[in-house]
Amino acid sequence: MIAKSDYIKASKASELPTASARITYRAFEILPGALAWVTILGIFAASRFAPVFASFFVIAFDIYWLFKTVFLSLHLRAGYGQMQRHLKTDWLQKLHELDIQRSALGVRHWSDIHHLIIFPYYQEPYAVVHQGIEAILKNSYPREKMMVVLGVEERAGEEARRIAERLTREYSQKFLKFLIAVHPQDIPNELAGKGSNETWAIKQAKKAIIDPLAIPYEHILVSSFDIDTVVLPDYFSILTYHYLTAPRPLRSSYQPIPVYNNNIWEAPAFSRVVAVSGSFWQTMQQSRPERLATFSSHSMPFRALVEMDYWPVNLVSEDSRIFWQSLLFYDGDYRVVPLYYPVSMDANVAPTLWGTARNVYKQQRRWGWGVENVPYLLFGFLRNPKIPLRRKLYFSFNQLEGFWSWATNAFIIFLLGWLPILIGSEEFNTTLLAYNLPRLTRWIMTLAMVGLITSAYISTRLLPPRPTGKPIRIYLWMVLQWALLPITIILFGSIPGLEAQTRLMLGRYMGFWVTPKYRGHSETEKQVGVAVEGR
Repeated sequence: MIAKSDYIKASKASELPTASARITYRAFEILPGALAWVTILGIFAASRFAPVFASFFVIAFDIYWLFKTVFLSLHLRAGYGQMQRHLKTDWLQKLHELDIQRSALGVRHWSDIHHLIIFPYYQEPYAVVHQGIEAILKNSYPREKMMVVLGVEERAGEEARRIAERLTREYSQKFLKFLIAVHPQDIPNELAGKGSNETWAIKQAKKAIIDPLAIPYEHILVSSFDIDTVVLPDYFSILTYHYLTAPRPLRSSYQPIPVYNNNIWEAPAFSRVVAVSGSFWQTMQQSRPERLATFSSHSMPFRALVEMDYWPVNLVSEDSRIFWQSLLFYDGDYRVVPLYYPVSMDANVAPTLWGTARNVYKQQRRWGWGVENVPYLLFGFLRNPKIPLRRKLYFSFNQLEGFWSWATNAFIIFLLGWLPILIGSEEFNTTLLAYNLPRLTRWIMTLAMVGLITSAYISTRLLPPRPTGKPIRIYLWMVLQWALLPITIILFGSIPGLEAQTRLMLGRYMGFWVTPKYRGHSETEKQVGVAVEGR
């Protein structure tokens, strides 16, 4: 019998203790990639040998995609509207007005809540790290309730050490505590990455800060931030408010919306489209909290992390895995609370256009490697009888369908829809269906592309102030760039997603790739944030 402790931190099939468990887990690893390849190859086969069936499938799928586009556009508008309302709200004032007696945490005052902020750090420039810490310092929440930990990788070298020492001199007296935690390299059974770094950092913070100060674990929120994360002025106030008012605060994570505004004005058009598309997806997910999982920078209770023995240290996608780990650990009693509030991060930019394209692809492939959570989730559901069946089926379908769509939908819409005509029989090509197929699909896709109008409008509203030296006509390019979407969704969506799933299917597991941070102009570093309508 497999105990929960045998799989709760598993990263791949070979780590499980029994042969039957390893076989089951391995089958689940194969499943997402197999579904994607069966779909793609099946369309090729059907287009050649059953072109009528393939044509009706393509038409039906295009209609499905049209309705899905409308549905998601409505969620995008709803999420964006809620974000604007939250940006206009004085969250510190709402904390002062909060009836603290209604909180399930037993605090006497909202300021009893402390914040532990962890920045895993490798070799990023000083300006990137400084900007993130400075934004915390300028937050509306009391700085004497803030504990900042910089998790420095030992393998990053002496320059990283010097930057860490410089930051210590600048900030050691400006927060409740400022700690440098040097993560040793080559610890057995660890993957060099964010999860192992922040686990080491939080253990050092517990030993050096939290336990000596006797801060109740329930009174601490942990924010796991990517190194380029720049919080907006009310982030910790809105986070505290939601923590104090959540129905199950200790069984919830708290997710902001990532917007990639730190260097958005320097990014080439295709990188901007990819970055903003990611922000849009997270905004849509906020308006569907039942589907929401943690992603990138997020916050969660310190108590939950202690009980689960922190993050996994042996896999790539620790940001989303910590939610699924929590869901299994607490037998389904865990959720994500949407904050509808942005944090600003870096778009993918390199010194050259080709370097940017390469880095965008690698980053999307790393995000696509989140598919490693599918076998983990399915195996955990199979082994945990305490989670309601309906909840298991809901999450299983959403995860499988989501990664299947990631790897296949753009191919079906923009490329494979022509296959019945290109490789179908001559007899089929003389039919009325063959004549009308490209016209019908083009008409449906034209209707679906109307959703780009919403995307173009909201993308301009998310932009930070235009830096000095950027002409006003750049706003026109910010709209026209969305014509690149059919290209970016294939090159930087389906292809890296399919590669990640194929790697998992073949057992070629990925390591952690650190996205390089590049800022070309210091002016851009100052111009972050999100435009607030009505101000």
